[in-house]
Amino acid sequence: MRIERAEPSDLPAVEALLSSAGLPLAGAAQAFESGVVAREGALIVGAAAVERYGSAGLLRSVVVAPDRRRTGLGHDLVQAAEELARRQGVRELYLLTETAIGWFPRLGYTAIPRDEAAAAVGSSIEFTSACPDTAVAMCRQLA
Repeated sequence: MRIERAEPSDLPAVEALLSSAGLPLAGAAQAFESGVVAREGALIVGAAAVERYGSAGLLRSVVVAPDRRRTGLGHDLVQAAEELARRQGVRELYLLTETAIGWFPRLGYTAIPRDEAAAAVGSSIEFTSACPDTAVAMCRQLA
């Protein structure tokens, strides 16, 4: 298995993974212009994207195929997305989650009030319409 930059041709497989996991598709195509995928042969089994807003970024669409969960792949995808964000000059990374509230803190993310997110991130499609108001906002400073 290898994790590498997403390519435009990966989008249908990524969207299928997102749909099967109940994650929003709104804005996903644009987000994956700066994203990573996990490939097992020709099959995409995981993905994560970063939307950049100056020195802030939005980690979104972290997804792993059901039969690959609990293998560490999600952790590896987040690490790869964080490294991509660092190379793009992102210093703080935000996310919204409803289903991984207990998982992201193990990766260094801290829950924050939604209105404390960087203004540009707070105006993203993820914050304004794609994720419900019940989603928990989290942040991590990138070294």
